[in-house]
Amino acid sequence: MALPENPKHWRLALVGYGEVGRILAEDLRRQGMLVSACDLKVGAGDTALARHAGDFRVPLFADHATTMEGADLVISAVTASQTVVAAQACSFAIQKGAFFLDLNSASPAAKIVAADMIEAVGGRYVEGAVMTSVPPYRSRVPLLLGGSHAAALAPALKVLGFAPRVGDERLGVVSATKMCRSVMIKGLEAMVIESFTAARAYGVEDAVIASLAETFPGIDWEKQGSYFFQRVIEHGRRRAEEMAEVAQTVLDTGLVPLSATASAERATWMADCADAGIFGSRGGAGFAHSPDWRTEADRIIAAAKTKDTPADDI
Repeated sequence: MALPENPKHWRLALVGYGEVGRILAEDLRRQGMLVSACDLKVGAGDTALARHAGDFRVPLFADHATTMEGADLVISAVTASQTVVAAQACSFAIQKGAFFLDLNSASPAAKIVAADMIEAVGGRYVEGAVMTSVPPYRSRVPLLLGGSHAAALAPALKVLGFAPRVGDERLGVVSATKMCRSVMIKGLEAMVIESFTAARAYGVEDAVIASLAETFPGIDWEKQGSYFFQRVIEHGRRRAEEMAEVAQTVLDTGLVPLSATASAERATWMADCADAGIFGSRGGAGFAHSPDWRTEADRIIAAAKTKDTPADDI
């Protein structure tokens, strides 16, 4: 299949219409790109997805084949555990010669399996590693590309408003970079939540933060703490899946992933707390929107005292 010379004339298919998928849809549609999308939640009563897709005129489907019909570029942005599953589903529908950009936070081993599925049917698999949080940067988030087709796709992505950099032609390398970074970043999130909440319970949070500021003066711990609480409350389940992939990445080296496993457990615990309503109703006041981490810590501490929530184990 010969792709249109101008990437602006490409047809794009988004696999996964979560936070990242919706942000990309918004940015691409504002450029006049033809974008379709699919998500497993379509038809499951999630009206927010359909409303967003309607607002940006993105045809939204429940199946991959319809979504990918005529697509020159397929972008997979699903949860980590669905990386290989999504690639397998797309392998039955992708056009020969079309690019498949895998943005999922998965282990190098999972990316290699996904690549084999896409390449086996003539698709051009490109491994993508998103190197920081997407919302502040949107489509211009720092993006490492990997695999034998990375160099061919990078110029087109730049035309479409992305900020790609070719990392390595070997599959798995850029994902290893992402996963090893996540040991630190997601681990720091887990430590801040545990440290700050416990400090709040003892009434020593100001002293703890003052000490951290003295040791690490380049970090605004108040602001960073609130950001970490908000992101993990809202996306704890997704983070837990990513950290399971991180743990597997570490394990594949022969090391026991003690830190990664603990971070995954904390993210799961926060997701369970959110599902139990500790932080308010999803989308309502108080859910992952507090400008002060203390509000969320107080909710956790109060819930722990009732002994009937996931916060029992605080």
